[in-house]
Amino acid sequence: MTTPQGRTTFDVLVIGAGVVGAAVAYFAALEGLKVAVVDKGAPASGTSSSCEGNILISDKELGPELELTKYSLQVWKNDLAEFAHLWEFEEKGGVIVASRESSIASLERFTASQREYGIHAEQLDVARLRELEPHVNPAALGGAYYPEDSQVMPMLVAFHLLRLARSKGAVFEGDAPVTALIRDGERVVGAKTPKGDFYAEQVVNCTGPWAPEIAKMAGSDLPVQPRRGFVMITTPMPQMVHHKVYAAEYVDNVGSASADLQSSPVVEGTPAGSILIGSTRERVGFDRNISTPALSVMAKNAIELFPFLEHTKILRHYHGFRPFCPDHLPVIGEDPVAPGLWHAAGHEGAGIGLSVGTGKLLAQALAGKPTDHPLDAFTPARFAKKEQS
Repeated sequence: MTTPQGRTTFDVLVIGAGVVGAAVAYFAALEGLKVAVVDKGAPASGTSSSCEGNILISDKELGPELELTKYSLQVWKNDLAEFAHLWEFEEKGGVIVASRESSIASLERFTASQREYGIHAEQLDVARLRELEPHVNPAALGGAYYPEDSQVMPMLVAFHLLRLARSKGAVFEGDAPVTALIRDGERVVGAKTPKGDFYAEQVVNCTGPWAPEIAKMAGSDLPVQPRRGFVMITTPMPQMVHHKVYAAEYVDNVGSASADLQSSPVVEGTPAGSILIGSTRERVGFDRNISTPALSVMAKNAIELFPFLEHTKILRHYHGFRPFCPDHLPVIGEDPVAPGLWHAAGHEGAGIGLSVGTGKLLAQALAGKPTDHPLDAFTPARFAKKEQS
């Protein structure tokens, strides 16, 4: 930060104090780097405050995202085990429900391929499904069980990881929107904010669906777009849903690139007794208006999965914007046209689960160390290559 006596230069400046930014800050501080974090608002005031907190392995196709998910899950369960209670980490397990014969066949192929890759996945017949979820629709034909699927409270993750980073010397400045990036020739060396200029050896863009705005300041094009999603919360009740439960069609919707409204039921109980109901996806820019059609179809789908929900009152609903990337892979790495600017964005609905793996790997790279897991598949340069071809 600029001072009358001179300027302070950080090793790493993180833009964005959501879950991903907080994870980058924490692991960078663990690496012994001098870290500053700036955000246009408060910690977790963007996408991290409007999602469910999923850590899902069950909805990932074989490939780089599944590999990063496995790595991230180990970071949650090992590196961060002592802090799990702070963000209510719960390995509740996930249940996929199939209601059509075609869905059963597809699910069998899907789980078989994941088991070959070392994922714990149990195929469920009707009896076993009802043993795990007694109140699921009696018409369901079977499903799959993933014991490693987990849950956290996203806002608590962001707040506590940022607090832990600050305990190791990191600096945080809220209400400090970035108005411009500071350049030294082609290299990005900091950011301007209303609260002062922040200089750093490396600048990390962790602003989720707003990441293209930061990239544009450096003359770069990042193809991340907002994808709006709604969540509903019921009034508290006795426990009726024991796992994270979703319809088989959810996997298809996660992998779809369609801009149209898509909805498949995701239902889970909470320790407080309320039930979370998702999910919708649609690309409507940053339109914050409440969509009655989206809420209606989400409620209808949830009732089809758990009929008892028809008589349940909705306490509230909320919505936010997931950072959608066209190839469904996050963008993690240094910008090819703006040296010194790194990106950690585009995780879409997997951002909470992948945040800590992203943070640890990126911190290793920022410290000049070999990474535990290769980041080649996530490089921002992949888009520049496509434009040239």
